[in-house]
Amino acid sequence: MNQAFEQYKASLRGKDVTVVGLGVSNRPLARLLASAGARVTICDKNAAIDRAEWDALGVALRLGETYLDDVTGDIVFRTPGLRPDHPALLKAKEGGSRITGEMAEFFAVCPCHITGVTGSDGKTTTTTLIAEMLRAGGHTVRLGGNIGAPLLASAGEMAPEDRVAVELSSFQLMESGAALRCQTAVITNITPNHLDWHRDMDEYTAAKRRILEWQDETGLAVLNGDNPVTAAMRGRGRTVYFGGGRISGGMIDGFLPLKNIKLRGYYQAENILAALSAVRDAVSDEAIRQVAETFSGVPHRNEWVAAKDDVDYYNNSIGSSPARTMATLRAHGAPVILIAGGRGKGVPFDELAELFPAHVKHLFLIGEAADAIEQAARAVSGTPPVERCCGLEDAVLRARDTAKPGDTVLLSPACTAFDAYANFEERGRHFAEIVKSL
Repeated sequence: MNQAFEQYKASLRGKDVTVVGLGVSNRPLARLLASAGARVTICDKNAAIDRAEWDALGVALRLGETYLDDVTGDIVFRTPGLRPDHPALLKAKEGGSRITGEMAEFFAVCPCHITGVTGSDGKTTTTTLIAEMLRAGGHTVRLGGNIGAPLLASAGEMAPEDRVAVELSSFQLMESGAALRCQTAVITNITPNHLDWHRDMDEYTAAKRRILEWQDETGLAVLNGDNPVTAAMRGRGRTVYFGGGRISGGMIDGFLPLKNIKLRGYYQAENILAALSAVRDAVSDEAIRQVAETFSGVPHRNEWVAAKDDVDYYNNSIGSSPARTMATLRAHGAPVILIAGGRGKGVPFDELAELFPAHVKHLFLIGEAADAIEQAARAVSGTPPVERCCGLEDAVLRARDTAKPGDTVLLSPACTAFDAYANFEERGRHFAEIVKSL
């Protein structure tokens, strides 16, 4: 039994607790709070949420456009997508509310070693690789955070000898007053991202750096030595850098043959390097090799979907920033037929467009950012043909009609999905459904 978790649940009894946003992590959170005897109020912009489950649990709902009016409570849980300096939260704090988040509360009661992963690209793949390598080494592992299942509700089942692999977004790392302390902290890279949410690049970088600032001298920091931003950082304890200097003669760290790795592209070799650096003290090289040589990737991350008429279709819906799409284009090597667009993040597309002449043979654009991407593309000499499409299905059908045997059609939008879909997973699933119906 996790005594800290039991004490935490007992401390909730009779408290007024407000949960802002009924997303993936906050649904089990709200159930946990209600079961612990807290008086729970859920605030969400979506007025169409089904009330039946929450009415049965005695949870109050405040829904619709005015959901952030007069947010109060002994404790207020913010959804990670809501800035901690939002006026509604600042007002609640002035009124005596403690502002927190699901991850901050989990870290306070977690009894075991936590490996946290953040970065602009590669977080999910690296976190998953770490979890798989630890499992291959005989550890009981929990995978969660910004990936997989929320962790707070299952903290009571965790033992001190277990391991936790957690993906942390910049939004989560900005928890007010939270100490998301990771015994092992990994930063995969830092490039411009989420500048539609963060005030500027400095704030975004500072949020990522906090994963190091909360460590102590016993911690391990794993940083990308090839990324200028992370190469200039150091942890408070031991620091290990990964990058091209640890790949030579077709081998990673002298024991892992590159040719045996299923994941395609140099950036995937970097993800493997980051993961093995994080677990090298806890598992054998054989366990690392076993995972690296069998792991075929995470859905929506340059995922092969199908071959139709000798044309390969790849789903990289996670490619929600120009930097992600650039890395994926380089990973494919030969020019692809690219489907891009969606809602931009405030990051320019100029640098991405410079890759189009060498890496894209035909560009199909969708969504709100189509104008900006087309403008950037046409400013580049030798840019490929560009077509505007009426949504993802239209783009896939046009790509099919354009493709020749041996071609690759790649969905890598360089944008978020929020102009047409709930998230990148929904967009990726829709792409796969369209492809499989061809």
